[in-house]
Amino acid sequence: MSARFDTAGVTRGTDGIKRYDGLPDNLVHMLRGSVEAHPGREALAETGGGPRLTYRELWDRAARVAGGLRAAGVQRGDRVALRLGNGADWVLAFFGTVLAGGIVVPVNTRLTESEVAFVVSDSGASLIVAPGDPLPDREPLAIDDAGPGDPAAIFYTSGTTGFPKGAVTTHENFLSNCETCRRVLRTSSVDEPPRTLISVPLFHVTGCNSQLLFAVYLAGTSVIMPQFDVGTFLRAIEAERIDVLTTVPAIYWLAINQPRFAETDVSTVRALSYGGAPIAPELVGRIMKAFPAARVGNGFGLTETSSVTSYLPHEYAALHADSVGFPVPVCDVRIDTFGGQDVGELLVRGPNVVAGYWNNQDATAAVFTGGWLHTGDLARIDAEGLIYIVDRAKDMINRGGENVYCVEVENALAGAPGVYEAAVVGVPDKVMGEKVGAVLVPVPGTTLDVEAVLGYLRERIADFKVPQYVVVRRDVLPRNAGGKLLKRRLRDEISWGSKVT
Repeated sequence: MSARFDTAGVTRGTDGIKRYDGLPDNLVHMLRGSVEAHPGREALAETGGGPRLTYRELWDRAARVAGGLRAAGVQRGDRVALRLGNGADWVLAFFGTVLAGGIVVPVNTRLTESEVAFVVSDSGASLIVAPGDPLPDREPLAIDDAGPGDPAAIFYTSGTTGFPKGAVTTHENFLSNCETCRRVLRTSSVDEPPRTLISVPLFHVTGCNSQLLFAVYLAGTSVIMPQFDVGTFLRAIEAERIDVLTTVPAIYWLAINQPRFAETDVSTVRALSYGGAPIAPELVGRIMKAFPAARVGNGFGLTETSSVTSYLPHEYAALHADSVGFPVPVCDVRIDTFGGQDVGELLVRGPNVVAGYWNNQDATAAVFTGGWLHTGDLARIDAEGLIYIVDRAKDMINRGGENVYCVEVENALAGAPGVYEAAVVGVPDKVMGEKVGAVLVPVPGTTLDVEAVLGYLRERIADFKVPQYVVVRRDVLPRNAGGKLLKRRLRDEISWGSKVT
């Protein structure tokens, strides 16, 4: 059903995969094209009075970073870990690594030191760009002969076994997603170049792939928020004349509930998308009313699909708010059903699907089969072709766009003081979609110190994974005859109340 979008110039290859015609060979060619066409145009800006760079300045400074990386020993194909927060330095380090022929490893800034150590070790990063350190800086370097299928980055996802997996993202993956964003948002190089406000982390595929790189692809401007603040968000929309907004539902909810929202000029916003978490139909209606000049839509994707897999266009957004839309022009989707049911696992094929997991052949073989990605999401597709995500095959909580795998938190709880048994489940939340809830059973004959347990967790897992709701019960957790935890029954038995820990 990709006919809802512009499908011109899409060709299916002999491998069965549809591709956009005429894309640049790699990210360096993409950046160079924007620099040569619009050297003086603003490429990026930081809110709060931070740096503002033109495309020529972006190229020159990134090329010097590339030269500095080479002087530090980074060779073609070496991995460079970015521990930086949002800002111009993150962008310079990203493009500097690509210009040096390296592979970028964006690191979630909210991970604990042990979690960071795993990502750095697993990726084999030869250099870490850390906050507070000056960016590498030497004579300019630009390696521009990477092929479309060569790796450009490795994005680490939370792992169902408690260990993250590195999704190997190629130049073609990135560029296919850029063109997809252009088509679903109905923007083009002949329009005014997009000005997008990046309020989500650049270490996520939404911020990096569907905002930063999308803007560079069309020689637009990325306005980057180093830290999220709803007041700054609103001021930036007006002051920077933002016309493309992409963020999670929780941020829109916060923005339109601010008293000063009514005084904010949002008339420049012409394309507004949300995703990363479920959204209430009532909120969709409020967003449409709050941004009357904008085409509103819901984007859905995974790290493994380089961001966007499907999109719900403006015309469908209000009546089908529970749908993630139609497949984008180059994506094939199908449902791997169970026993003749219309619900099954969602499978995706396309040029945006990553090459596999770094250094993890078993996980790659299990998830990428016969050219198809097994998403782990249970879905159905209606007669119109609209996709509905109905459940998760993976035991995962979507906390405002941050994926939290329950088993990872349960593994951490296994060693917590006084915990005999633990189960982690999602707790519905109108702002975040879900929050993390834990049901704890204390060691028999003892009293559980919940604050001590949470303190133990904060030292071992990222803060967004730490449970915000905790229930302590004396009864053992419900299990079936095979010992498997019955989480659906547990959810029915538990009353979370209103207190967040």
